[in-house]
Amino acid sequence: MGFDLKKNVVTPKKPTATSGGWTAMLQKEITFGTSFSNKRKEDFYTELSILLKAGITLKEGLFLLQENQKKEQQKLFYKAMGDLLVSGMSFSEVVHAKSEFTEYEYYSIKIGEETGTLYKITEELGTFFARKNEQRRNLINALTYPIIIVVTAVLVVIFMLRMVVPMFQDIFKQNNVELPGITKFIIAASDFIGAYGWWLLGCFILALFFRKLITKNETFKKRRDYIALRLPFIGNFIKSVYLAQFTQAITLLTSSKVPMLSSIELVGRMIDFYPLKEALASVEGQILKGKNLSDSLKGHKIFDNRMISLVKVAEETNQTEFIFERLNQQYAIEVHQKSKLLSTLMEPLIILFVGVLVGVILVAMYLPMFKLGSVLG
Repeated sequence: MGFDLKKNVVTPKKPTATSGGWTAMLQKEITFGTSFSNKRKEDFYTELSILLKAGITLKEGLFLLQENQKKEQQKLFYKAMGDLLVSGMSFSEVVHAKSEFTEYEYYSIKIGEETGTLYKITEELGTFFARKNEQRRNLINALTYPIIIVVTAVLVVIFMLRMVVPMFQDIFKQNNVELPGITKFIIAASDFIGAYGWWLLGCFILALFFRKLITKNETFKKRRDYIALRLPFIGNFIKSVYLAQFTQAITLLTSSKVPMLSSIELVGRMIDFYPLKEALASVEGQILKGKNLSDSLKGHKIFDNRMISLVKVAEETNQTEFIFERLNQQYAIEVHQKSKLLSTLMEPLIILFVGVLVGVILVAMYLPMFKLGSVLG
């Protein structure tokens, strides 16, 4: 499907030799750590919007932003954009020509140029990336401390299995003590770590080294996303994160007067979360068959009843942009609250789990000691 900006309608698009190129571009998720990451996009759009509001031209604005950059790579990036503008290209054409930007940003800026509201569109894009960055920070903050505790716990358990258990094992062998089942299990685990520990560590390091290749595999990503969605509490948290991104993107596109069908198509190709991506593809197909949006959302578990009900109200009152903005605010608040709760809950649960593991190891080692004491006595 293609989008006719001037007619503001969805029109069928015939396959072309270049269609595969921009389709691949659409399917790329906006990622962090690139030369023009989401954090840089947040600063870029926010600062550009301020300059445009102040009456500075787009070319002068890009020049000022270029001068403010500390890294030479970023200066060259802004200079290249300015040179393309000077050559006669529009800002949307410049954005479309740069692989660092997405079709989502291209259509928003294109409509901003045609309606004379580029300053407003850049401001909304800045807000979009600011919220997306905040959601990512919330997710990292919620998981960082529990991950540190888990890593520490694993190291403690490995230390006990490799250093403490063998000492007890030697004592049991010397005195021919009959071992209970739990002690045999712990000793077997210790022997396994001793025999295959370095192999396991090597496999773990290789997995980290080839992590990007593994995560790019579509089958792996699909299974990972669906498994994550089924996890207790964490699944709901992840769902809220992506629904917040979805509603925010729809708000921005509908405020730019992009038709709902085209908005869903663009957002579905931008978001890299398979449960939501596949649900939006199904919704798009049902809308093409004549169903309205609220009915199309039904039957997909990832969309909750609140969203379906409010979307139905939006259709009846013609307040789509307002409703999706409110939904986005609600999901953003949910993400913030759940991230705090996730961090609060996981800390004691992991500590309890570690305590149980250490306790089991100690009990398994001391049970035969009582028998040994009676024998020696």
